Amino acid sequence: MSGYENYTLSPVPWIKQMPEHWGLVRGKNLYQKMQRPTSDTDEVVTCFRDGTVTLRKNRRTTGFTESLKEIGYQGIRKGDLVIHVMDAFAGSIGVSDSDGKGTPVYSVCQAKGNSNNQYYALLLREMARSGYIQSLYRGIRERSSDFRFEVFAAQFYPVPPREEQDQIVRFLDWKVSSINKLINIKKKEIKAIDALKRSTVSHAITRGLTADAPMKYSGVKWLGDIPQRWYTVPLYAIAQVKSINNCIDLPLMSVYLDAGVVPFVEREEKRTNATSKDLTNYQRVDPGDFVLNNQQAWRGSVGVSFHSGIVSPAYIVLSLNNTLDSHYASYLFRSRCMVDQYLVISRGVGSIQRNLYWSALKRVVVPIPSKKEQMEIVEYLDGLNNKFDATIKKLTEEVAVLEEYKNKIIADTVTGKIDVRGIEIPEYEFVDEDNDNVDENLEQGADEPPEEE
Repeated sequence: MSGYENYTLSPVPWIKQMPEHWGLVRGKNLYQKMQRPTSDTDEVVTCFRDGTVTLRKNRRTTGFTESLKEIGYQGIRKGDLVIHVMDAFAGSIGVSDSDGKGTPVYSVCQAKGNSNNQYYALLLREMARSGYIQSLYRGIRERSSDFRFEVFAAQFYPVPPREEQDQIVRFLDWKVSSINKLINIKKKEIKAIDALKRSTVSHAITRGLTADAPMKYSGVKWLGDIPQRWYTVPLYAIAQVKSINNCIDLPLMSVYLDAGVVPFVEREEKRTNATSKDLTNYQRVDPGDFVLNNQQAWRGSVGVSFHSGIVSPAYIVLSLNNTLDSHYASYLFRSRCMVDQYLVISRGVGSIQRNLYWSALKRVVVPIPSKKEQMEIVEYLDGLNNKFDATIKKLTEEVAVLEEYKNKIIADTVTGKIDVRGIEIPEYEFVDEDNDNVDENLEQGADEPPEEE
């Protein structure tokens, strides 16, 4: 693919040059903001960060703030360009695939003339990815850009001929679909390896490493049979609640679904909220402590710490005695057999947050092998998981390369760096990127708010 024959310098700050035959128009001349009424039968439409604008029920129904209680909701029609005023900087811009109603923090836009809304959604998402929307920051909170309609309307945008806009959309639809197929194959491989890794851990934690060892029933259906030489104890026999506050000089830590207890500095890019200014009530954690996110433990947001630091007051921090080796405890308490027990005793149904309390947690049954066997299991799992993790890392890096390529293709096409007018688009079936984990595997602490609309 090559560029256009003639270019001209662009006055648009985030685009260096444009094809000479493209026009340039302010947003206010391209779009008008709609304020449609709603009805009781309208379903809620949500704009997600991947550019999908659809009925909430089509994607997920939990993890949203509901403080607005639908006051001020506005009508949205299929084909509308929808901009999330406070989350546009993160890519929450797209074209609605459904009729419904949306929160008042959306700008619902209708083209004044002959514009392809899909083209301008792609262009605006590239504007966000370039960081320019963030540079227009007017919001109060650090993570939000106030990209109000007035701000959108004041900017200049390139205007390719309509037939060219249509071809750009068709080309990118096909090209992105092709890349998504490759990404999805690698993601499926990652999921399969991760599932094998988890099952391997669970088997070793509940069955040990000796294949023909005599077994006995543990007394708990989630544990099933355990080696006859092992014994079980309630959690309170090896752990006690620890609550030490006013340690504000220690580093901040949180509990993540995929990694356990981790200092903020190691996962700063994952944080989506501002930490409380008052850290006096944050709890001290020392190496060997067992930490649980009391609202997400049922999903596996727990871990044994190997660092000193402080965590949210909402967490449960337990001091463990020397019955369990810390590395073995880390494997054990994050294993499926233990997480299933947290789920059963957590309070709440149908919500992404279910509360776990020490009064119930203390009776969780813990299988105990000898210290020698614990060390053997740790050595075995460390060696195996290093191989699993290396393969997952390689596949993840390959996914990142494909994502980067996809972003570059989109950026170069919508801004006119490459000319796709003469490219023949073959027959194809569009494939979305598999984003199942994006919505559900939230890597956040109990002190963080759910996603806002």
